[in-house]
Amino acid sequence: MTNLTTKQKFVLYGAILGDGYLQKTGSKNARLRLEHGAKQKDYLFWKIEMLHPFFQGKPKKVERIHPITKNTYFYWCHQSQTNAYLGKLRNVFYPQGKKMIPQSIEKYLNSSSLAVWYMDDGYYYGRDKCGYLYLGNVSQEEAETLQNALKNKFQLCVHWLKKKKGYAIYFPPTEMRKLKALLKGSYLDQFNYKFPS
Repeated sequence: MTNLTTKQKFVLYGAILGDGYLQKTGSKNARLRLEHGAKQKDYLFWKIEMLHPFFQGKPKKVERIHPITKNTYFYWCHQSQTNAYLGKLRNVFYPQGKKMIPQSIEKYLNSSSLAVWYMDDGYYYGRDKCGYLYLGNVSQEEAETLQNALKNKFQLCVHWLKKKKGYAIYFPPTEMRKLKALLKGSYLDQFNYKFPS
């Protein structure tokens, strides 16, 4: 197994739960693929620096043309070396080939992993002072599992909601303030807009 610090492990878990993708490579290995829009270039580089034991070379800037609007946009991407440890994590988070929230999610949560997951998929709604962590196309059972884990691990009283594109965890104003305090020092300043001022 690649030697990682505790913080690196939890940053990795957060990246996997968020925008990262674990791609299967052979029967026991996987690689981590990261991709962010041009405005989040510094964030991608931060992730790669945090997870440097897995990565070689430099990220690439890629141009895409939207199939409908035909607008051109840029994003940054990088993929790790193939690795047996990532293969084990793929078995946890992709047991049927599709990303899911495992029953053992509590084991993979701390302030670092939750911060990365929220930086990736969190949203703060300033008018109502509430927040959301978008989970995508997971099941209601998975959303409930995460709701319970956030309560047990961090005493966050949150709710799951069914949205147009899957499920989300809803943070009422009081819980958003608690979340900000919990993650203080674990999220980057460029994401201050995702938290109460």
